[in-house]
Amino acid sequence: MKDRETNFSVIADYYKKHYEEVQLFVAKQLKQRGQEAEDIVQNVFLRLMTMGRMITPVTLPCLVYTMVRNLICDDWRHHQCITEYEHYIKGGQDGLDCDPMSVYSAAETLEILERGIARLTEKQRQVYRLHIYKGMKVGEISKALDMRYKSTEHRLGIARREVRAFVKRALA
Repeated sequence: MKDRETNFSVIADYYKKHYEEVQLFVAKQLKQRGQEAEDIVQNVFLRLMTMGRMITPVTLPCLVYTMVRNLICDDWRHHQCITEYEHYIKGGQDGLDCDPMSVYSAAETLEILERGIARLTEKQRQVYRLHIYKGMKVGEISKALDMRYKSTEHRLGIARREVRAFVKRALA
């Protein structure tokens, strides 16, 4: 218990003396995103307090800056993933130039899908909707509709083929 109190006092002293210095370092690395810099520094000291390992005044500065560097890298990776995702969503999929007229909205795609589903028989429609919209597996669908497993599987297969073919024709 005494060892843990010593760790807390060492961390608290370092926090009081070097908090602003560490925060400025992080802000510089993050290109002045102040709130994120403060969050990273707070996370470092919180992790230090809950680490449960022996920390000395000699090892603490190296440990702080190592943890800061790792969290900055994690933050950078996170922002890169967001940037790539946003680029993909906005139409720049893998560097391909897409004609705006060739990109369908979600509503248009759903409308095409619904028109394809409307062409199915009633039983096929029920099976396909439960599978697509509810995410049910064939066994669950067969129990819910009180059908044999094989006939449910067969109807789902036919429904998939027909809807896939309809959507392919509609998007061509």
